[in-house]
Amino acid sequence: MLTAFRREIDAIFDRDPAARSYLEVVLLYSGLHAIVLHKISRLLFQLRIPILPRFFSQLARFLTGIEIHPGAQINEGLFIDHGMGVVIGETAVVGKNVTLYQGVTLGGTGKEKGKRHPNIGDNVVIGTGAKILGNITIGNNSYIGANAVVVKDVPANSTVVGVPGRITKQDGKKIETELDHIHVLDPLKQSLEELEERIAKLERKGQ
Repeated sequence: MLTAFRREIDAIFDRDPAARSYLEVVLLYSGLHAIVLHKISRLLFQLRIPILPRFFSQLARFLTGIEIHPGAQINEGLFIDHGMGVVIGETAVVGKNVTLYQGVTLGGTGKEKGKRHPNIGDNVVIGTGAKILGNITIGNNSYIGANAVVVKDVPANSTVVGVPGRITKQDGKKIETELDHIHVLDPLKQSLEELEERIAKLERKGQ
């Protein structure tokens, strides 16, 4: 247990240049606190003890702003940096040495039961605000850009950006993506057109 705890601390030192001392990390790193509380809730969940697993999960959420379901499988070396708003769903599987930034969601896409959350491979980095949704797999050594929304499998050694997520690099080679820069929707123009259409409908009803 102590060895596993030490590995989690070492993962922080390996990836956070701001980490100054073990005491600072143990006392002040919310990501570490969330992981420790998850280990407790996960153990209770596996023992099929009612209520308490979710209690520790919600305690972690209250203290850290990070919500990890007791059913989620988290492997060693997870580093949650600036973790506020991170959500990891019940059937998610997180590989070794994964890095998550604030606002990341490993979520489902509906009300279906069973396996419905993503599988994250080893050495994956998921940027701020990214959403990985559904029973999909993110391959080892991949990078998911900030605010990307990913709903399809991602091969190993890939870089994904955008909404919806597009692979822009794989195995060190750039992937050409077709982007329509001409027919980009103007949200203000769209809103005005919708408003005009509603007014026209109301006028027709009043006649």
